[in-house]
Parts: sequence; C-alpha cells; structure tokens
Amino acid sequence: MITPLEACVQTEAVCKLAPILPVLVIDDVTKARPLAEALVAGGLPALEVTLRTPVALQAISEMARVEGGQVGAGTLLTPADVANAKAAGATFGVSPGSTAALLEACEAHDLPTLPGAATATEAMALLERGYRVQKFFPAEASGGASALKAIGAPIPQVQFCPTGGVSIKNAKDYLSLSNVLCAGGSWVAPKDLIDAGDWKAIEDLAREAASLAG
Repeated sequence: MITPLEACVQTEAVCKLAPILPVLVIDDVTKARPLAEALVAGGLPALEVTLRTPVALQAISEMARVEGGQVGAGTLLTPADVANAKAAGATFGVSPGSTAALLEACEAHDLPTLPGAATATEAMALLERGYRVQKFFPAEASGGASALKAIGAPIPQVQFCPTGGVSIKNAKDYLSLSNVLCAGGSWVAPKDLIDAGDWKAIEDLAREAASLAG
C-alpha cells in the first residue's frame, strides 16, 4: 500500500522527466507501441493514456513494453479504473478530480496518482490528505496560468501539472510558474498523424515540446 507521501515523490519524479506530459487518446491498439516509441524518441518519456476508448487498457499494456517510457492511465474515475489500469501495466495515474474512494483505491493498489484540483479549496483538501503534487484541470477553463499563479501564492506547498487547453502557444506561460512541474497536452500526438502512422512527424512534435522551458 502506497502512502500519499510516497505517491507524491513518485509522481514528482514522473513530472520532472520532461516539460510536457502527452495526453493520448488511442482508438487503434496497433498504433500504441509505435506512438510510444516516437514520443520517447522525441524526448517525452512519460505518457498518459486516457481511459476514454475501448482499447485504452490494451494500449497501456503495449506501451509499457517500450524501453525508456513510463506509461500512466488518465481519466481515472472509479476504483475499478484504478485496478484495471494497474493490471494493464500503468506505473502512475491521473484523475480529473478526486474522491475519497478513488484515492483510497490508488493507495491500496500502489498506484501513484496525480489527483485533479481546479480551486484553492480542492487543492487544500488534497494537501490535507498528503497530496502536494496535483493536476490543475481544466486549466484554461479555470482561469489559465494567471489563476494557477494566484493559487500558488497562498498555497506554495502544492506543485501542479496543468492540463486542459494547454498548447504549444501557451505552454510556456504555465511552465514559467514556480508551482508548475510540467504541463499535459494532446497536441504532440494529433489524431490525424496517429491515424496516418506518421511517427516521424510525431517525434518532431515531441522534440519541440521537450525543448520547452519556462
């Protein structure tokens, strides 16, 4: 059983692997491994596969075999999601929000997780439980980098991975903040390039994202 403190140490390490955490929606499991290989080759070793498609768990299993990569499961909503993600080979989890049942499941299954928060109250509640590394979601809809900077002033103990509306155009706004470890974005693996199997183009996008700094 993992403690919140241990979970934070591990999620912080994942977030520090690269400035951008790719947020991936995979419809075709045969594309999973080459996609992961392209992203890792481009300098983005931590990958979030969202549990939004029927093949997501299979995709996690395929990506987990890629050398140098760390694959997490996103959109964790229920304890069953946690158990399935862990069984599929996920090494970390990401959730849009948090509930006591979800956090308890993550701890019981030894799955370090980035729980979501969008307000100071939510961030404080997670911090009270021991989670000092959190996901800020939905980032742009919740006020963007200026809102996250404002939250950081009274709650500097919490570090964030903002996702939701983050793009190549505004990523540096988030990454320049002292309370941001990395940012999550889907632009590095657009659906049209995945469908076309254009792994070189995705590797190039990953390399560009990996070079971002605050």
